[in-house]
Amino acid sequence: MLKVAQVLKSNGTDGELLISFLEIGPEDIDREEPVYIYFDGLPVPFYFESFNQRGTARALVRLTGVHSLKDADELASRAVYADYFENEEDEDLTGWKVLGEDGTPIGTITAYEDIPGNLCIYVDTADGERLLPLHDELIIGMDEDSREITLRIPEGLL
Repeated sequence: MLKVAQVLKSNGTDGELLISFLEIGPEDIDREEPVYIYFDGLPVPFYFESFNQRGTARALVRLTGVHSLKDADELASRAVYADYFENEEDEDLTGWKVLGEDGTPIGTITAYEDIPGNLCIYVDTADGERLLPLHDELIIGMDEDSREITLRIPEGLL
């Protein structure tokens, strides 16, 4: 997922939010797809009920389940994430080698599992196929030339 916006503040008393876009413009967001805001380390999906662009990088929005000033204030200053890829082919890691933090070979990526808010990869290891999370915080590095990705793999997943 890509951090696409930041909630700046609530607007009015009926749950409307002012958000500022970061990596993409308001016109690039797919309003039919959910955006995610993290609570207690987990991504919570929200859908747009309304979306009114304000300038080149801001919008007044209403999200599902946010219908009061109290709800909106709880989201103030939080980051907004979306599943966003400019070119899905560029993001295809199938066939890449997975390395551990210390450079130890783990296996080869064979497929993806798009669990809402949690992209995972299937890795063919010496001990069989494993499902591993693919999150920005776990990626240490990527080498496109050698088609290798280095991951910080949480204990117990291998």
